Amino acid sequence: MPARIRLQRHGKKNQPFYHIVVADGRAPRDGRFIEKLGTYNPMTNPATIDINVDSACEWLKNGAQPSDTVRRILSYKGILLKRHLQIGVEKGAISQEQADVKFQQWLDAKQSKIAGVKSTAEAEKRNVAKARLEGEKKANEAKAQAVAAKRAAAAEAEAAAKAEAEAAEAPAEEATEAPAEA
Repeated sequence: MPARIRLQRHGKKNQPFYHIVVADGRAPRDGRFIEKLGTYNPMTNPATIDINVDSACEWLKNGAQPSDTVRRILSYKGILLKRHLQIGVEKGAISQEQADVKFQQWLDAKQSKIAGVKSTAEAEKRNVAKARLEGEKKANEAKAQAVAAKRAAAAEAEAAAKAEAEAAEAPAEEATEAPAEA
């Protein structure tokens, strides 16, 4: 019974969400599993991965083979590095304290790198929103100027028509008043 560490798909269509599970290699993809190790959500930026590190290391030690994607996830979370360091401790090459210090240093560096990626993504998102808002403001100002020009032209035309009507009305009034005086 070869155990595999693999992804089990959940979530809606076009919105994948995975459980990281240990399953018999002969079981179907979303079928029976032995143990759930964690979750993986590729829809967030960066992807959200929650995994039980100790349990995953124990399964790797017992010979469970990860799938290609799960191998990348385990590497990203440092579980393969921890397993590598644990093998060194078992062989006597390094002490447990040294292995813990190395793993913690790697984990701190990885956390700072992830935080940098998140802050960069958020800053880029803010800049895109700001640029979009600036574009909308410029478009609204241009539209407002066009409407104001159109209204001014309409008011000017109306004033000219009113002036012509008054000019035409004034001589007619004089003509009607002139015979009354005579």
